[in-house]
This record gives sequence, structure tokens and C-alpha cells, in this order.
Amino acid sequence: MKWFLRFGLGLCLMTLVWGWQPALAQAEVNPAELAKAVEAVENLDALRSGLASYLKDAPEPPTADTMKQVCKPVGMKAMELSKENGWQVKQLAKKYRNPDHALDTPHATMALAKFEQNPELMGLWEKETLNGQPGTRYYRRINVEASCLACHGMKSSRPDFVKANYPQDLAYDFKEGDLRGMYAVFIPDVQQALQEAVSP
Repeated sequence: MKWFLRFGLGLCLMTLVWGWQPALAQAEVNPAELAKAVEAVENLDALRSGLASYLKDAPEPPTADTMKQVCKPVGMKAMELSKENGWQVKQLAKKYRNPDHALDTPHATMALAKFEQNPELMGLWEKETLNGQPGTRYYRRINVEASCLACHGMKSSRPDFVKANYPQDLAYDFKEGDLRGMYAVFIPDVQQALQEAVSP
């Protein structure tokens, strides 16, 4: 039921965004492909949230092994989605821990600013060119949950393995409900053209 509500939210969001930005509706966008991306991101976020919930009441502080069980599966799933669909699926943030998650384009910086300015905004898409490839990028906000604070709370209370392994860490001093970052799914135009060619 939770998945159904998330997916329904995504479809409503898609309709609303197209209403706000009519130019995108007329661009080379395959609605089925975008709906598929929304569903995939909602499932990815549910996976992240479900795995992280273990940390909320864990009796011991998180360790590197804990993170392999909680964070690694999300990264692996993002890679799987990228490979299966011809997308690029990433997590991006201004206050990142892993430099690979730094904001990577001016569009990404503007998208995060929109999420910061509007806490009710859950997602949006933009026509973008990424690494020379034109396409559409879907951004979906990530909010801080209580379970996230075990590793992303006060700077002084970060687990020892974080302090040791991420000397340039920026992902701390969050509070529950804060904007943590966003998912970014890039769908190349060529991929959309292929999807449209095989659709009945």
C-alpha cells in the first residue's frame, strides 16, 4: 500500500510539473519512461528508508560493517537501475560525504535550490545535456529521517569510522526533516527514442 501511495504521488507530481512547465511536455519526453523513473526512484527511496530504520533504535553506534548493510545496497540498486535502463542514477547533495555525490551540473545546483526554497516540492524534471548527451533529468528530494541522524547528526557525534574514512566530510549537523539531498535520474534522449520505437 505504501508503494502504491508513493507511485500515485509520483504520477501526480509528473502531471503537476508538466502543468508548470508546458515546454517540457512538448519536448522529446516519453511519459512512460518518466513514469518508470518515478516508480524506480520511489522504490529506491523506500529501500533506503527501510534499511536505515534499523539505525534508529540500534543499541550500538554504527560501524563500517553497518554501513555496508544499510548504504551499500542503495548504491548497488542505483547502479543496477542505471545498467538495466540505460539511465544514470545518482544521489547528489551540497553537503556530501562521498565526493562522487557532489552536485555535478549547474542544473543540479538549481534543482537543489528549488527544493530548498519549497519544502513541499518532491520532484521535478529538466531538459539537460550530460557529458555531451541530451536528455531529461528527474530530480527527487531526500529528506532527513530520524534514523539518518546516527551518522548525519551533530558533527561531534559522528561514528568513528566516518571521522576516519571521510576527512572532508560535509554531511553532518542535520536535523530530522532537513533536506539531505536528491536523487538524480538522467534519461538520454536516445534511450527515450528506443523506448518509443519498441512500444506497441
